[in-house]
Amino acid sequence: MTVPRIQLLLLAKAPLPGRVKTRLCPPWTLQQAADLAAAAIADTVEVLTAVPAVARTLVADGPLPAPAGWARIEQRGEGLGERLAAAFADTARPGVATLLVGMDTPQLGIADVIAAAAALTGADAVLGPAEDGGWWTLALRDPAAAAVLPGVPMSTADTFARTHAALTARGLRVVTTATMRDVDTAPDACAAADARPGTRFARALAAVRAAA
Repeated sequence: MTVPRIQLLLLAKAPLPGRVKTRLCPPWTLQQAADLAAAAIADTVEVLTAVPAVARTLVADGPLPAPAGWARIEQRGEGLGERLAAAFADTARPGVATLLVGMDTPQLGIADVIAAAAALTGADAVLGPAEDGGWWTLALRDPAAAAVLPGVPMSTADTFARTHAALTARGLRVVTTATMRDVDTAPDACAAADARPGTRFARALAAVRAAA
């Protein structure tokens, strides 16, 4: 499988109670939701660290330190679309593609990331659909193409479709990956843990459920 020269970005929010995964409450507490978020971040960092890349950058919102061997920048912008566009712009490297994921798919595996990166070999953009209508990854051969994102409504049932349309309207060849399920609700969390039972997230969820 041929993979272009690529850098990896992780968009993440500091796992502080009341600031992350609040849709998990109820059934769980704000602290338990934060613990699950921390585990999801750790699992995603582990996966991205194992994927061959030119560089890896944590794009952080709040007091979240860079993993060992990673760079770190702060998120900037008003809405999610602006923050995503800024992440691509602030990390752009000449001749290097960029692949971004978030902290909402702790079931993500190394093979999933490599497959998304490899798809850039025959495309300008790779977009990974999420079951809720959003997307879990965006890879761009030219990070400047992320300039379309502030004009796309985020966190809606048609975010994937609108993002795909915006990229296509820019003249890009867009391919899609396998669909993932974001962790937003308790059933989502259970499904993610079942998908990869050996992860930190799965163990954290087991602890949360045992304490209920």
